[in-house]
Order: sequence, then C-alpha cells, then structure tokens
Amino acid sequence: QVQLVESGGGLVQPGGSLRLSCATSGRALSNYAMGWFRQAPGKEREFVAVIRWSVGDTAYADSAKGRFTISRDHAKNTLYLQMNSLKPDDTAVYYCAADQFLPWQTVILTTDPTRYDYWGQGTQVTVSS
Repeated sequence: QVQLVESGGGLVQPGGSLRLSCATSGRALSNYAMGWFRQAPGKEREFVAVIRWSVGDTAYADSAKGRFTISRDHAKNTLYLQMNSLKPDDTAVYYCAADQFLPWQTVILTTDPTRYDYWGQGTQVTVSS
C-alpha cells in the first residue's frame, strides 16, 4: 500500500504560481511512476504530468508543457508539481497518483488514469482574478 497526501492548492490570480506537494508513505517507490492529474467540474480526469521515480525522466500534457514542472525528492519521499503562468482553465482538483510495477517489469510513463493503483484525496486549485 502507498499513501498519498496532496497539499499546496489554493486561490491564485491568472499569471501566478503554485507548487503542489504529494507526500508519500508506505513503500519504496523505485518501481513506480508518479503522476499528476486534474479534474474540473463536469469534466473527466485528465493527465497533467508523470515522472519515473527512480530515473527522473518525465512526460507532460500539451497544456502543461513549458509552464508546469514535475519533480521528486527522494529523501523526503515527496512529489511536486510547480505550476507557473497559471490560467483560469487550470482550475481543477489536482490529484497525485502512483502506478506500481513489479520488480522485473520496466517502469513506463503512462497518461492513462486507469493504470494508476493509488490516488491521493486531491487539492483544489482555483485561478481567478
């Protein structure tokens, strides 16, 4: 079992920045990909960014490229999402998620939320003037 707890959401003006954190516990993450997703009211959950925990390579949704940065801190077992140049369309509940792989499997970066095994409770981000 992996426990995920997001924090860092809030109200920010357009053009502003926020850094989301996802504290993890329960298991070592060397065989995991960690992702950020978001869900706006009335919309499906959508992929934002993903990182391979052990190596640190990343992938982003087109909407996040150039504005958002996913990273992780091994010592703190924490995942981050730095969000800059925020727009009203970024308003959503943001979730971190963990995609578990068995030790002999290759960890891949996936954008499909149904692949992820563990989810946090979400943190609200509102971009408004």
